Amino acid sequence: MDGSTTKSLSIANPSESNLTSTVLDQDLRILFLTAANPGAGTTTSALVLATQLAQMSSGQVLLVDASQSSTNLTQQLGLTKERGLRDLLFNHQNPPLLQDCVVDVSSMPFHILPNGRFARGNEHLTPERLSALLDELGSRYRFVVIDGDAVYSAADTLVISTQVDGVIMVVRSEDTRWEVAQAAVQRLTQAGAKMVGSVFNRRKYYMPKWLYKNL
Repeated sequence: MDGSTTKSLSIANPSESNLTSTVLDQDLRILFLTAANPGAGTTTSALVLATQLAQMSSGQVLLVDASQSSTNLTQQLGLTKERGLRDLLFNHQNPPLLQDCVVDVSSMPFHILPNGRFARGNEHLTPERLSALLDELGSRYRFVVIDGDAVYSAADTLVISTQVDGVIMVVRSEDTRWEVAQAAVQRLTQAGAKMVGSVFNRRKYYMPKWLYKNL
């Protein structure tokens, strides 16, 4: 793909809502991005936030792909053959080490934990298993940014939202009705999630060149 081509995305820079500053001020370490509906730009928002945190902090940053979407970050970066999150959570017979799953993409200022290649079958994600993994990630990284599925499209979303330090709601103005977004926030809050901010996609921004080259 020609990296000189400009690709337009409807995505708001998290700094517009002082989101990065909020994260730093409150010392939030593990953050989960979700949306009311699929297609809101959650993955790109997670990439932007992870980049800003990597640039503004001295510690390492990890971006985790927890989305089961067919167009998730793992698919976009061609990392489908790599072990990752699902292997760490569900491969009980031969669990890999974390360092064997984390990918270092030279053009990105953070590490990536792909979604993984292990077939989880019908096994549900439990808070206990996830909490143990997040503790390990938090001990190794200054910030962990988790790109997740929309609230109403995956059962994992509610589980993850209750185990992190803060949840960020991504809203696309053209597609997300206010009532739907409000209901999604209420559902997360009732589950015990801590909402810390939002990304409102209302302008046109251009995808960073370093990101476009990797898609």
